[in-house]
This record gives sequence, C-alpha cells and structure tokens, in this order.
Amino acid sequence: MKKLAVLSVFAAAVALAVPAGAQSPIVIKFSHVVAPDTPKGKASLKFKELAEKYTNGKATIEVYPNSQLYKDKEELEALQLGAVQMLAPSNSKFGPIGVKQYEVFDLPFVLPDTKALRRVTDGPLGKKFLKLVESKGMVGLAFWDNGFKEFSANKPLRTPDDFKGLKFRIQSSKILEAQMRALGAIPQVMAFSEVYQALQTGVVDGQENTPSNMYTQKMHEVQKYTTVSDHGYIGYVVVANKKFWDGLPADIRGQLEKAMAEATAYGNGIAGKENADALEEMKKSGKTQIVTLTAAEKAGLKKAMQPVYDDAAARVGKDVLDEFEKTVAGTATN
Repeated sequence: MKKLAVLSVFAAAVALAVPAGAQSPIVIKFSHVVAPDTPKGKASLKFKELAEKYTNGKATIEVYPNSQLYKDKEELEALQLGAVQMLAPSNSKFGPIGVKQYEVFDLPFVLPDTKALRRVTDGPLGKKFLKLVESKGMVGLAFWDNGFKEFSANKPLRTPDDFKGLKFRIQSSKILEAQMRALGAIPQVMAFSEVYQALQTGVVDGQENTPSNMYTQKMHEVQKYTTVSDHGYIGYVVVANKKFWDGLPADIRGQLEKAMAEATAYGNGIAGKENADALEEMKKSGKTQIVTLTAAEKAGLKKAMQPVYDDAAARVGKDVLDEFEKTVAGTATN
C-alpha cells in the first residue's frame, strides 16, 4: 500500500493526463498477474503489437506480466490512481470493490460450455456488465477468456467428502468462499503469485485454477492429483482508467479499440487449445495424476454446491442471477 501511496502523486500529475498536441508517444502501462505464455499473456502481447501498428507508433504499450508491478490486491487500486492505465483482472476481483454483479461468474457449474459463455459476454448482457465498472473510475473494454477450472490437492478429489477439512486457496470472492464451505473445505484468500509457495510448504492443501495457469506456475509439481472438474470459469475484464481513456485523442482511441477487438478474438480463440495443451503437459510430466470424474461424481459435486446459488441471489440480486441464467440458456429476451 505504501508503494501505491507514493505513486498516487505521480499518477495524478502525469498518468491521468494526455497533453494536447503532445509529440511523444502515449505510453500505456498494461499490468497483469499471469505468465506471458497463458491466454491472457498472449492476448496482451497481441494487443501491444496491433495497437502500436494501428497508431503508427503514437501509442506505446508496456506489458508487465507475472505481477511485476502489482499483486492481485493492489492492481485495481493502482489503476484507479492512474499508476497504470490498463489491466485485465479476473471477474472475481470486481465483487470486493463493490461491483457485486460480477460474482455470478464465480458460481459453480453456471457456465456449461464456451457457447453459453459467448452468449453472455458477446451479447447485451455483456455490454451491460462492462458499463458497471464506470462507477469505479474504469472503462470496460472487453472480456478475455482463460478457461474452466479444475481442482488440485495431494489426494484424489471425487466426492464432497474428499474436500472436508482441506485448506483451499481461492480468489477473494464471497461466492467462492461459499462454494468451498459447501464442500466442507476451508477457503483461504491468497494472491495468485503466492500460491505455488503456499502449496509447496503446506500452507494450503489445494487450489482451483485453469490448466494453463497451473502449468505455467508449476502448481502441478507440488500437487499429487488434479481433478478435471470444469466446475468454474476464470475470465478477465480488460479495463482502462476512465479519465485517461476519455482523455485520449479520438483517432488514437479508435485505433486502440480496433486493436482490442482483434486481440480479444485472438486470445479467446486460443484459450481452449492452450488449456488442453497445458493439461496434456501436466499429465506427461508425471508429477500430478489426472483424475477424471464420472458423470455421477460430477453431479454429486454440483448437488453439494447448489446452496451457493441461494447465497448468490441474496448478494447480487435474484433479477441479476435470473437474467444471467436465461442468457446462458439462450432464453433471454432483450
């Protein structure tokens, strides 16, 4: 926090302003917490490539992966202060700052497949969600995929009884807390950059994540079992500091929006393969055993976590949950 306080003075004077008629390139710092060779990492580099090309070098994109600048809990505050201009935080990070509607993305088994996801993010509901962040001084630009989450631990996880008493790392999310408690596990909120060491030292017993995140962070090397559950989804909202974004010259902003649209299509297009490849590499390593659930076992986990939906309705509003579920099912009327 001290780091952010120091930066706030600089941010107020420099990062939020785009001088009229400035000749030097507009520098956009794009910070994120995952590795460059993940779907988000590759999409951010594609955005850099396209943005600099389309603006003819009038904009320079500096990409900072792997929490080089800020950890999970710091990055949104850094954006709001203007210390960075762009981020791609996970959906889970918006609930704790007061945009509770995003918590529906954390619900277990709420998104059955990528087609259902696209109905949410690419349609009217997605546009509505992107607008919600404006109240926090941000502009929502796009939804980026990571993929569907798997469980890992040092024991096979097939039934709710297998989770009882285990300390599970989660992102900061009331829905995810409720999910783990419904399984009898003990949720532990922890920054992404700290998970490997926590697993290695036994501070936590397990975690949930996508294969690409697990593989690039070497989590599979310190977890004996990985359960392919596809029980949840990790996606990101690309956001910019609103004052900075609104202050950009219109032509530059238009070219950046074009680059973002193409980078989004690219990143979302490769996410599925990236996760499939990562899971295969984890299997080949021999360091984690892949557990494949039967239909009955998956149904058992889903049933155990059903009470989480009641918690979600109370937190985000039944109307929000209903609209989300209808959009997922393709029955929403807009």
